[in-house]
Amino acid sequence: MKIYNFDEIVERRGTDCVKYDLLEAYFGNRDALPLWVADTDFRVPDFIIDALEQRMNHEILAYSYRPDSYYNAIVNWMDRKHGWSITKEMISSSPGVVSAVTMLIMALSEPGDKVIVQPPVYFPFFTCIKGSGRKMIENQLIIKDGRYTFDFGNLKQIIDSKTKLLILCSPHNPGGMVWRQEELDELGRICTENGIIVISDEIHCDLVFSENKHIPLPKVSESLAMNSAVLMAPSKTFNVAGLSSAFVIIPNKKIKVRYEKVLHTIHIDGGNIFGNIATEAAFSKGHNWLKQLMTYLEENYIYLEKFLTEKLPLVKIMKPEATFLVWLDFSAYNLSEKELAKRLIESGVAINHGSKFGTGGEGFFRLNFGCPRAVLTEGLARVQMALNK
Repeated sequence: MKIYNFDEIVERRGTDCVKYDLLEAYFGNRDALPLWVADTDFRVPDFIIDALEQRMNHEILAYSYRPDSYYNAIVNWMDRKHGWSITKEMISSSPGVVSAVTMLIMALSEPGDKVIVQPPVYFPFFTCIKGSGRKMIENQLIIKDGRYTFDFGNLKQIIDSKTKLLILCSPHNPGGMVWRQEELDELGRICTENGIIVISDEIHCDLVFSENKHIPLPKVSESLAMNSAVLMAPSKTFNVAGLSSAFVIIPNKKIKVRYEKVLHTIHIDGGNIFGNIATEAAFSKGHNWLKQLMTYLEENYIYLEKFLTEKLPLVKIMKPEATFLVWLDFSAYNLSEKELAKRLIESGVAINHGSKFGTGGEGFFRLNFGCPRAVLTEGLARVQMALNK
């Protein structure tokens, strides 16, 4: 079995990299340590690079399609990793998960219809809804026993005849929750009873820590399977976000037809040669690599939790059940987000401001620990410096 080195530091500056090369534009400090954008600093695994290099040996990069081997890789991964039996016919494409959210909104609702989000949550959802001319309705998450959960009482109250869709982030970004069976059961029941289709962003589904189990939404019940669309990609797991290689799994044929009508109208269903190849390689050969990655990420989190508990006890940590992101509550410092952000960037560390994730994000910051341990160690030291000013 090959052993991978996640301690290796790969220089990313000067590669047109958002995370590093746009620090000046977003934070005003080009030399800050970037623990913000949700990609990792780990080298793309060798089996993906080998597959891409092999395709490059044929020097024509013309129109292409997704072969059966591409679909089989996804089908087999879902079965082995998540115990979810799907078929090729359920799978459609998208350049990215966010663009798929927008296309599904366009396909399954009309301008003026209402779409539910549950903040604090991945903020591009907000522009997907508003930019499509739909009305965004919030069902703010509540904190119970140190983790987020759904506010079912409020959810029932805000639904009316104009409510057509709910966007679910599963696992949750930024909190890192892996939604439990009973949570998804009740969410699914409320949505199906009210004719609300659930768009489930499951891009982080492979990055689940031990003692937690991701449940693909259609596995919750047959009625929910017929009332949902699942969005996935290899991008977060295998660090290939630049290859635009998302896919959509839709068990209900009627919903899939409506989605693909929009997809084909915009003419973005052709895909990317290298994205297709990377997806197939990742899901065909990635099990051992992913197992080692998750061990490293868990150790990173343990280090982070110990550091903050011992040196910055006022920072409240929402323990992630998945992802390489951690949601930190700085509200005990009684400082405005603007002042906290100023201190952090002056101390040379860039992390995401909580308010960007919507209602309930105030006082929080999101930190990316998907990096070599040495980078995380330095980043936490800079956070300590900022808060001890």
